Amino acid sequence: MAAFSAVTVTLLLVGVLLTILLNVNKIASDVENDVQVRVLINRGTAQQQRNQLKNKLKAETAVKKITFSSKEHELKNVIKSYGKGFKLFGGDGNPLYDVFIVQTKEPKQTVQIARKAKNMKFVYDAKYGGTSAKRLFAIVNSIQRWGMGISLLLLFVAVFLISNTIRITILSRQNEISIMRLVGATNSFIRWPFVLEGAWTGLFGAMLPLIIVDFGYVWTHRVLSQTLASTSYRLLSPGVFLVEIDALLILIGICIGALGATFSMRRFLKI
Repeated sequence: MAAFSAVTVTLLLVGVLLTILLNVNKIASDVENDVQVRVLINRGTAQQQRNQLKNKLKAETAVKKITFSSKEHELKNVIKSYGKGFKLFGGDGNPLYDVFIVQTKEPKQTVQIARKAKNMKFVYDAKYGGTSAKRLFAIVNSIQRWGMGISLLLLFVAVFLISNTIRITILSRQNEISIMRLVGATNSFIRWPFVLEGAWTGLFGAMLPLIIVDFGYVWTHRVLSQTLASTSYRLLSPGVFLVEIDALLILIGICIGALGATFSMRRFLKI
């Protein structure tokens, strides 16, 4: 039970961590590949000046399409995403800017257009997905480092507990093992039942984490998909993604179980 519990807890944490990291990486990639540049127009800019700015942006060869979004429309999007409490900022109290949403022909051209737009007249600022992606990737890298360290520590503990469990089994069967060796049994003939015992422990220990991760991810995907519905970003769809995660968790469970048994037997059997 100690070995089984160690595998269950380890694989549950590893499974949750994997689903989080892979989805954060996907959203970060979506943000980075966003081909839109949001050009914020200075307050008080007249219609004629706005048209001049639009024509200047259109003159750039990398620009595919330009869409105007008024500050009133921007506020409606904020209210839709974050709640009716932001209606307080309507009218003259609206702190948002009129925006030109510039779509580029290629994702890599967003940086170039954003830099040029910042230096244009009547422009307050120019933002693109890449700036968010850089911050997001910094967070992802931090999570990956800590997550990898914690996962390795948990895997080591699981292998250690399984190794001790198999060692106790070997001690209780020392007489049988000695008789087997006396009648000519090879080390591999004696070793394989214990290795399989460890592998089965790892396999059965992976069952509960599979169920929790699968049902938990399906529920989380349904809830967060509604939140992200107003954006162009999506979580990884369940289906194939969960099949791959399940296969990986089963493989890790079998491997740590077999490794625990192997490490245990190296001391008690003269291999």
